[in-house]
Amino acid sequence: MRTKTLLIIAALAFLSYAAGAANRDFYQLKIYHLKTAQQVAQLDDFLEKAYLPALHRAGISKVGVFKPIADATADAANESLIYVFVPFKAYKQFAGLDATLQHDQAYQEAGKAYLLAPYDNPPYDRMETILLNAFEGSLHFEAPNLTSPKSERVYELRSYEGATEAYYRNKVEMFNKGDEVGLFKRLGFNAVFYGEVIAGSRMPNLMYLTTFENKQARDEHWEAFSKDAYWKELSAKPEYQHNVSRNQQIFLYPADYSDL
Repeated sequence: MRTKTLLIIAALAFLSYAAGAANRDFYQLKIYHLKTAQQVAQLDDFLEKAYLPALHRAGISKVGVFKPIADATADAANESLIYVFVPFKAYKQFAGLDATLQHDQAYQEAGKAYLLAPYDNPPYDRMETILLNAFEGSLHFEAPNLTSPKSERVYELRSYEGATEAYYRNKVEMFNKGDEVGLFKRLGFNAVFYGEVIAGSRMPNLMYLTTFENKQARDEHWEAFSKDAYWKELSAKPEYQHNVSRNQQIFLYPADYSDL
């Protein structure tokens, strides 16, 4: 009887976990590396006229397209970068997207120049893909509530790497159980998403994207964050020490045709 009871409890716990996972967004962040102005123009044209409209038809109403501010993140090769953020309702929607696009004739026609580009004149130099599960403390992405011109906005993409999986999970817990997510919300950081990286070139890792009207607003928000009493208390707790080994900050602005 005891064994049967334990099995029932375990089954209920698994069903509860599965239900929670099913209610979480699943994110894809694509990063295009571009060498020429022609590639930038061609990719912009493809994203605006073919890719985003196709995703809208597939039930993905908000897609973010972002570019580094003043090429601040360009490497020594002087490349250009374009970030594309796609929020899915669940992993299943992501897994079926390629098949959906293959059967979308309007997409195939509008994106022909990109999709059928010759090998000796490709539309990009290389492409990265990062896959993320939404945080338990922030199950769904949110479109930012900003009013300034898109060219003035500052979107800050941060990634926090952990020295080990255990330290990484500890930092995720700090956002969820420690309510760092709630602190960002209270201070008006206009976060688009918080995500656990499940596939990418840098792991273990979490990423999140906050947004601001302009650079001054960004700096003022972070100053308020650093002085906040709850943050000082949370960051001083012994259980949350040394849980970030590398913090990368990337400053972006949204393309004119971006939904976010």
